[in-house]
Amino acid sequence: MSGSESSQPLFMYSTTVSDVGTVRSNNQDSSFAGERLVAICDGMGGHAGGDTASTIAIRSLAHIERDDADADVRTVSTMLETSVMAAHDAIVGKAKRERKLAGMGTTVTAVALVGSWWVLAHIGDSRAYLLRDGKLTRMTQDHSYVQHLIDTGRISEAEARNHPQRNVVMRVLGDFDIDPRPDIAICAAHPTDRWLLCSDGLSGVLEDSTLEETLSGVTDQGECAQRLVAMALNAGSTDNVTVVVADATLALDANAFDLPHQTPLVGGAASASLEPIADIVHEPVSSAPALRDGKDSPAQRAAALTQETRPQEAPRVAQPSAVREENGDLKEPDTGEIPIVQKQDGRLSADPNDPEVARAIRDEQAEQQQASRKKSRRAFIAIVCGVVALLVALACGTFLAYAWSQSKYYLGESGDVVAIYQGVPTNLFGFELSHEVEQTDIRLDDLPESWRTQVEQGILVDSLDQAREHATLIEEQMLELEGGAHGSSGSSSGSGSGADSGSDRSTGSDGADDGDASDARQSDADAQQSDARQSDAEGGDAR
Repeated sequence: MSGSESSQPLFMYSTTVSDVGTVRSNNQDSSFAGERLVAICDGMGGHAGGDTASTIAIRSLAHIERDDADADVRTVSTMLETSVMAAHDAIVGKAKRERKLAGMGTTVTAVALVGSWWVLAHIGDSRAYLLRDGKLTRMTQDHSYVQHLIDTGRISEAEARNHPQRNVVMRVLGDFDIDPRPDIAICAAHPTDRWLLCSDGLSGVLEDSTLEETLSGVTDQGECAQRLVAMALNAGSTDNVTVVVADATLALDANAFDLPHQTPLVGGAASASLEPIADIVHEPVSSAPALRDGKDSPAQRAAALTQETRPQEAPRVAQPSAVREENGDLKEPDTGEIPIVQKQDGRLSADPNDPEVARAIRDEQAEQQQASRKKSRRAFIAIVCGVVALLVALACGTFLAYAWSQSKYYLGESGDVVAIYQGVPTNLFGFELSHEVEQTDIRLDDLPESWRTQVEQGILVDSLDQAREHATLIEEQMLELEGGAHGSSGSSSGSGSGADSGSDRSTGSDGADDGDASDARQSDADAQQSDARQSDAEGGDAR
């Protein structure tokens, strides 16, 4: 692209402020503010996921701060799209390897200055605003459910602010089955253009008119960013709040030796590890300044006590690896799933557009896939072995149980008679552990109730001989019971006859059931007869 602006390259100054807010326990936003690139990423996915996703995205984009110096607009727009897609792949890869990070994702809104053109990449519900000639224009469209409702005329902008599904994002980078390609836009850059990139922690509580007034009225970009974050918190924002403010300016002498320069600032979660970003941009980077004011209400101070906050520290500056090596402070860098490649000239590169880095990414992905297949095979073999071992154990247990059961015998019922069984009176998985050996002559109906109950439950013994002996014992006891019953019946009948012949007062016995009473009456009758005979004898003597 060419135009009158292309002969007057612009320079960009930017700053960023990110705060955890008054409700959340950790900051999942990340931001970058450089001379050629500004970006904001709003992470999601729980305590351990959102900050990781947003950090990976910032690291994937950071190389554009260095690589777009001599590039044209089309090249940089392709870089932006490719870098966003690379961030998506890196987030998905990390989520697959660390299941605690499953479901993590992030929004991305980034603006690059290329000569006298702006290149914008956007996915999610973070926003980019452009203030030009005192008028604020929203340059992005939220990829959210409430924005869809607004576009279809179902709700208004005012209703969207309090809609219960206002946080549902329909397009985002991460561990989701969603198209990760960002929206790309290109527009001409003007001197005095001011960009505002912000997370929904700010745009969700402040009206666009308030943003326009603040961006127009506060010329110092650092103070402007501080004020916007503080206003969002005082307005009741319950989310992390992150702001990037960037100003375009025209250099009077583009060939001057001392051109304007600023150290790139990194805010939010990504600022926890600055060294990888310093290695990517090949220059020092600094953590963003902390929020100075904005948590002055009693409720906000009380909420701050429960958060994972650290004492405010001065911004920290991280040097690239070459400087750290000279200072003896070189550690193994971590670029969040994007490999660092050392080129032939000794430089380190993590640019996903670099052919060597792209090849390293492909090689790493191939190794990961191979490792995943090996892991799956090992898991399958382990499952098969486990199942086989379980089946063998069950088979052995069943066999041992059956073998033990066949050493036992018991007396049980078989139809109407008592039978001897080999085994135990139970089953294992529906398999009976006993079989009938022989039947006895004992009928169940002839057994007393106590014996019948025991036979129904099974009378367990240790051998066939013991079973037979037990059956014989039952028969003998049955015979004794029957003999005792016959003897009682005969005695009762005899006693009744004696009573009838010996005494006129005796009424006799009507049955054998009352044997004791009959004997008593017989004794009384005998005594009376004896007394009568004695009286007769005495009378004879007297006569």
